[in-house]
Order: sequence, then structure tokens, then C-alpha cells
Amino acid sequence: MTSTADLWHHYGRDRAVPQTFHWIWNQDGGPGPEVLGHLTGRTVGDLGAGSARHAAHLTVHHSPARIVAIDGSPAQCDMAATLYGHLAPRLRIVSADAVSHLTAHPDTYDVLYSVFGAVDFTDPHSLLPATAAAMRQGGRLAFSTLAHYLGGRPAQPDVVAADIPARTPQGKDTTMRRWVLQEHVWVKLLDETGFTGIDIDLLPSPAAGPRCADTLLVTAHRTA
Repeated sequence: MTSTADLWHHYGRDRAVPQTFHWIWNQDGGPGPEVLGHLTGRTVGDLGAGSARHAAHLTVHHSPARIVAIDGSPAQCDMAATLYGHLAPRLRIVSADAVSHLTAHPDTYDVLYSVFGAVDFTDPHSLLPATAAAMRQGGRLAFSTLAHYLGGRPAQPDVVAADIPARTPQGKDTTMRRWVLQEHVWVKLLDETGFTGIDIDLLPSPAAGPRCADTLLVTAHRTA
């Protein structure tokens, strides 16, 4: 696995602010931003925002006080700035590792979410405590993640990452780490971190095929 090359250099190039917000892997159905609760006047963070399409939608259609789109890929942040920089200052694009950013901003966010983003690609033993610390009391966490591996292999019954295929900007084959965990593992991790009101919905894929997958939609609250 490489830790230096930007493996997200080729994702997301649509310039239009999306009219919809989807949690499921196929991005074509299921629940929408109502999962996040009332956003007007709230401070919201997108963990692993990519090109900030979801953050742009929320900025335009749901009147938060501020949305911070956080991503560790310089290429993705550059693309987000090109596509949606005009939405500043309400949309702020931050090039940073999610754990580092959250740790540096305690008691800041009312809502944090991830759509197959940083939650999938960051060790939850590091990310979830940093997330809890960055949230205000009563804050809401929501994330969507794979219910199983692409191709159908079952999710992990413990906190174990898999190396999945990726390509460097130079086109060389490499891998990156992804956490694909069973429901009870996420519940245990969130409970141990101090989250309450933990709820997990299994959202079946509306299509079949090797690149399709069911989605786990996870929500929880920081109450202390």
C-alpha cells in the first residue's frame, strides 16, 4: 500500500450542484438529507467529502450556517474548489486528514456525516473518538458504508481492514485500506466511543452486479 500518492485523483468531475442527496452506494435512491435532521443555522462537516458534491447540495438547498468539506486528497480538494468555490464562505473546503482536522476543532460541529468517505478509509479506533470530540453536545453523526464487499464477500466480524485495488496518478496498481464491518461491530465501536441512540438501517441495492452493494446507514448522537 502507498501512503504518499494521491489515489483519489480521478474521482468526481460533475460541475453542477446536485439536486439530490443519496446515501446508498448506487446514488440513485433511498433516504436523503432528512437523515441529518434540521440543518438551518447548523455547523456541518463532511468527512471525506471528495469533490464536495454532497456538501454543495446541502449548502444550496438546506441553509446551514457553514459546511466544512474535509478531504485528505489534494486533487479532490482542488477539484472541489474549482467546482464549488463560488459557494464560499458558507461552504469551506479543507484539505486535511479527517482525524487531524477533527482533533484540532473540538466542540465545533452540530452534524458530521460521511457518504462512503473517511469512515470507510480511516481506522475507526482513531476516527470515532476524534469525531465525538469535535461534536457539540447533542450533535448528530450519520454515515453510509458498505454492508459487504463489492462482489458479495461478507463484511468483517471484527475491526479489520482490507487492502483494495487502486491506481496511482501514474497508472500503477496499488492498494488502499478500507474498513467493511458488520453491523454489530459498528454498534460496539460507537457505544465504546460514547455515542448513544445508535441506529443502523440496511438499504438493499436497487441493482445487481459485481460493482453493486447493499448499504449500511448508521446514525448516532453525542450526548455528553
